[in-house]
Amino acid sequence: MLTPVLSHRWDVSPGEAAQIQRDLAARLLHSDTLDEVRLVAGVDVGLWQGRARAAVTVHALPALDQVEAVVCEGEVTFPYVPGLLSFREGPVVLAALAQLHTIPDVLIFDGQGYAHPRRMGLASHIGVLLDWPSIGCAKSRLVGQHDEPADARGSAAALWDGEEQIGLVLRTRQAVRPVYVSVGHRVGLGHAAEIVLACGAGYRLPEPTRWAHRLASQR
Repeated sequence: MLTPVLSHRWDVSPGEAAQIQRDLAARLLHSDTLDEVRLVAGVDVGLWQGRARAAVTVHALPALDQVEAVVCEGEVTFPYVPGLLSFREGPVVLAALAQLHTIPDVLIFDGQGYAHPRRMGLASHIGVLLDWPSIGCAKSRLVGQHDEPADARGSAAALWDGEEQIGLVLRTRQAVRPVYVSVGHRVGLGHAAEIVLACGAGYRLPEPTRWAHRLASQR
């Protein structure tokens, strides 16, 4: 079971939510607290008809065998506001993580971490609340500019917001669209990219989030 060490209200206005993100961003740690990574959890959320389904799947390295899978559903009460999606998805994600019997070393979210306008995407938001190592691995760019990485698997290009590097654009499969990796909490950017690549099983997405996406998207 993973439970928060910090908490805040979720029933807030968009302006209050943005301020909560700014406050939490001051607690985000870029320093790496991970030693050997044996268990990796993928986290994703599906939304439809006013409801959210969070899925968490735990996989063991190096073979990526699935150890546990948890699904949790709940009502969405926060409006759709770009940059504030964690307020729609966060409560159900925390509920799903609280059901885990297997405690992962690190969480990989199908979404943003530090690569966010207020540096507080879902991976960072949940990582800070839990004070647990987390990584953002998004399928698309929310903010920033970058060059195109080389076609080879493992190639990367820096993602910049002005003069600040906020993530990496990482090629996880030869000549296939890259993913956007950023710090969630307590994992250095370089190590985050290594973990994402170690979770590859021939697909664009790391295996833990690929399976979490499948479960979260089921109707």
